[in-house]
Amino acid sequence: MPLETVPYDTAEHLKTDEDVALYIEAVLEEGDPVLLREAIGIVARARGMTQAARETGLTSERLSALSEEENPGFDTIFRVLKALGLQLTVKPSVENAR
Repeated sequence: MPLETVPYDTAEHLKTDEDVALYIEAVLEEGDPVLLREAIGIVARARGMTQAARETGLTSERLSALSEEENPGFDTIFRVLKALGLQLTVKPSVENAR
């Protein structure tokens, strides 16, 4: 009997503000800008792309394309995070903790 699989969508599992914050925090810890762009797009989808677009002043298409852009501006990243109710914080990395 073949193994049955179902599509997985991270956005479906981001139900609370804490879920979203922990997800973005984990992505930031990876240190990969491509993953961050993709994660922001996933969070925007989870929260409602139209609402996120309205709050950022970006079109839904532009917001959707964020994860495909090679190098979106930091101002765009900040605007989107703010519209999603998130903020960036800085803490010492585990490797550099003294």
